[in-house]
Amino acid sequence: MKRKLLVYGGVGVLLLAVSVVVSLSIGSAGISLRDVWSILLYRFTGLEFGGGTWSEGEMAIVTEIRLSRVLLAILVGACLALAGAGFQGVLRNPLADPYTLGVASGSSVGAAFLILLGLQTAFGIWTIPAVAFTTGTLTLAAVFWLARTKGAMAVETLILSGVVLQAFFGAFVSFMVSLSQDTVNQILFWIMGSLAMRSWEYVYLLVPFLAVCLPVLILYGQPLNLFVLGERHAAHLGVRVERTKLVVLLTSTLLTAAAVSVSGVVGFVGLVVPHLLRLLVGPDYRVLIPLSAIGGGIFVLWADTLARTALSPREIQLGVVTALIGAPFFAYLLYRRKMLQGGAS
Repeated sequence: MKRKLLVYGGVGVLLLAVSVVVSLSIGSAGISLRDVWSILLYRFTGLEFGGGTWSEGEMAIVTEIRLSRVLLAILVGACLALAGAGFQGVLRNPLADPYTLGVASGSSVGAAFLILLGLQTAFGIWTIPAVAFTTGTLTLAAVFWLARTKGAMAVETLILSGVVLQAFFGAFVSFMVSLSQDTVNQILFWIMGSLAMRSWEYVYLLVPFLAVCLPVLILYGQPLNLFVLGERHAAHLGVRVERTKLVVLLTSTLLTAAAVSVSGVVGFVGLVVPHLLRLLVGPDYRVLIPLSAIGGGIFVLWADTLARTALSPREIQLGVVTALIGAPFFAYLLYRRKMLQGGAS
């Protein structure tokens, strides 16, 4: 396990580093690759390379706009992919993720409601994450309540309940858009998801969430492995089933709320990344969870790079790009699951 984590983790970090280099070097401002890295070298070391031929405006573009956005994309992707891995582990369902379970939409309702009332900064920068976590947790509880029948909870019913609540909250957010005038663009930001106009303060906002939640999920990697055997067998092997479910679900919801509070609803990251990694490295959550953080960062970074450069100088919403990738992948998983079940029967 340790060797696999070391090898794949090293490859993942290398791919992430290359992705950062490429993304920082691409943009509509027309700054050369040489100037981009000269600016970064000067910004962080004080050393000048190439004579310092860049302007103050170019330096601001690289350090205040591009670099903060690249780091924010990595953090958002890591949060969403980790949340997806957590949901899939507890529910033993590869189709579960913050988007399909409705948690992302539920979190966005709280953010949109605050924006509508003009209260998004009532308690500082932590206002939206706190409310998003509350509404996201309530949404998750509602999904479980709808899916539970006589103490049992079928996988298909769980996903269907999530889709129903996602549609309901999507309609509720649209209703708030129709009520708003001055804040309509801000609310639409949450519906479609974007990292545009996000500054360094949002990077600093996400770092504590990831720093706390990642070790928690890693700690529960082995119990999640035993969940594959079923909750009863896991309990016989010493797993505190209810405690594990509560901690992992709340941690995953917190990660989702944190990401949504910054980027809006960015769908399918938590579905695509853990599933692809599971096919690549196997189902061991002790390996899958840390790799999901790296893989999610890479996925969202490239999606955001495509969003801001594909139609430059116009920008595509990040949530649109991830949905264009994730929705066909979700359909493929449903088809594959149907074929497997058909073959088994």
